[in-house]
Amino acid sequence: MKFRVNAAAAAILAASLVVSYAQTSGTTPPVKKHATTAKAKTPPPPSVADQINALRQEMQSQIDALKSSLADKDAQLRQAQQTATDAQAKADKAEADAMAQQQAFTQNTTAVTTLQSTVTDLKANQLSLATTVSDETTSIKKAVETPDALHYKGITLSPAGSFLAAETVWRSAGIGDDINTHWTSIPLKYADNANLSEFQAAGRQSRVALKATGKLDNMTLTGYYEADWLGAGVSSNNNQSNSYVLRQRQLWADAKLTNGWDFSGGMGWSLVTETTQGLTRGTEILPATIDAAYEPGFVWTRQDSFRVSKNIGKSLFIGAAAEEAETLNPAGSNYSYNFLYGAIGDTGGLYNSASNITYNLAPDMIAKIAIEPGWGHWEVFGISRFFRDRVYPNGACTSTSASATVPGGFSCTGTSVGAYNNTTVGGGVGGGFRGPLFQKKLTIGLKGLWGEGVGRYGDSTIADVTLRPNDTLAPLHGFSALSTVEANPTKRLNIYFNYGGDYINREYWVTSSTTAVGYGIPRIFPDAPAMTGCNTEQPPAGNNVSTPAGITAGQDPSAPSNCKGQTKDVQEFTAGYWYNIYAGPKGRLRQGIQYSWTRRDLWSGLGGTTTSSTILLANPNGGAHGDDNMLFTSFRYYLP
Repeated sequence: MKFRVNAAAAAILAASLVVSYAQTSGTTPPVKKHATTAKAKTPPPPSVADQINALRQEMQSQIDALKSSLADKDAQLRQAQQTATDAQAKADKAEADAMAQQQAFTQNTTAVTTLQSTVTDLKANQLSLATTVSDETTSIKKAVETPDALHYKGITLSPAGSFLAAETVWRSAGIGDDINTHWTSIPLKYADNANLSEFQAAGRQSRVALKATGKLDNMTLTGYYEADWLGAGVSSNNNQSNSYVLRQRQLWADAKLTNGWDFSGGMGWSLVTETTQGLTRGTEILPATIDAAYEPGFVWTRQDSFRVSKNIGKSLFIGAAAEEAETLNPAGSNYSYNFLYGAIGDTGGLYNSASNITYNLAPDMIAKIAIEPGWGHWEVFGISRFFRDRVYPNGACTSTSASATVPGGFSCTGTSVGAYNNTTVGGGVGGGFRGPLFQKKLTIGLKGLWGEGVGRYGDSTIADVTLRPNDTLAPLHGFSALSTVEANPTKRLNIYFNYGGDYINREYWVTSSTTAVGYGIPRIFPDAPAMTGCNTEQPPAGNNVSTPAGITAGQDPSAPSNCKGQTKDVQEFTAGYWYNIYAGPKGRLRQGIQYSWTRRDLWSGLGGTTTSSTILLANPNGGAHGDDNMLFTSFRYYLP
């Protein structure tokens, strides 16, 4: 800026010099002549130096004025710059304040949003808490007023499974049975009691149950008790006030570990019984019948056992059990009775003196695999059984004739020389499945068992063993099978259809061209069971052989005379329904009706080849049979 001012001053000074020089060097204009007078003397003009000095002074004044002006402007500029700097600082401060305010605003907005969210969450939590409190209050109130289970020192107690029943049964052929059908007692066609129907009413199938459950960190402990009134005491009768006794059904304990192992022991359903959840006790599924004897072909026992099982993943289950053994009375014809395998129960040992107790060598051993692949429940199992008797080869037993007062029996002579124990192994394999269809509106199932000496595990309990000619026990071949179809058109209604049967094969040994020993000896042998009288009705207790003490003639039904073949099979078709009148927190009120057609067939024996048209009409296959039609009703209330 100073350079520019000095340059301007120099330029002005130069211009002034040039102008002054031009004025002094030009032509002097002529002097005007005046009248001759005395004139005053004219002062001389300023010299160039004076002019330059004057111009210099003037320029110096201007320069000084310009310097002063420039100084003022510099001061003003510095002041403006300071003002601008101050303004910039203020602007920066304002911007910083604005940013701070924006940040604070953002933070406030976030805080407000967070606060609003928190308030919303608090409201939701308050509502949820209120709902939870309400639910908990309702739950506590329900637990106090209508508990699903009772609690004792951390143990949950539940009576679920208990029910009260009022039931009836009508049979076209009288058996003398209550609500429980004895299948091998189905009367033959010409038996005297086959001509009389029977009606019975009972509440004996009512049941009491108690389940105790305790949960630990690594296992669940369970104890279960179940009983009904299908037992009979010495004085039990229907004369005026029945006095049937409480019967033990199940009593077992179970420890189920979280790693899949399951250990249990006590009286309960055999491992062969079909289950619905792996191999877990308490999940057994039974035919949906009112008949307390269930259905021919149903494979089961209910006995003392110890079992262990393991869940392998969620779909594979394996298990094994050692279970109480018992041998059904050896059945057949023409053996010598020179053996010992059991005895009448010893009342001092707390057994029923009316029951047969066998001298068991070992428990029945059972192994089972269950698979739940995604559709249905599938099972396969195996049974090993051990039969033992003591044989007296030098003994001799002969039958004694019966009289009107003394039942027939046997008279044995000889010695015990050469007596020995004999063990025979039996067993079988079985399996089955059960699966839902049409969105669980329909369920189908099939189960069976085949083997030797497994008749005890079939529902009809026909026979386990017979005797060889040397009186050693021989397991009988047989099988059991049951098919099931169940429909659930509504939540309240269950309709079921079952067809099943138990079958025992012939098992005999030829001892000569005319004689044989064993079970179901065919008619070609003269010493086969007599079958010539299968179409003849006999009066009750015709021979007084089986008349129990205190029972008079007329109360002991008789089978047809000379119709002594062994049972070949029992088969039954069943159809029925269950309808839940009420099912809810107060329990379940249920009503059901069941119809059954049952048939028992005998193996043919001597006389089956007769040409008598009457006998052939009655026994077209040389054997005999009996049919029974049964109608059951049930009205039950189940505890919740």
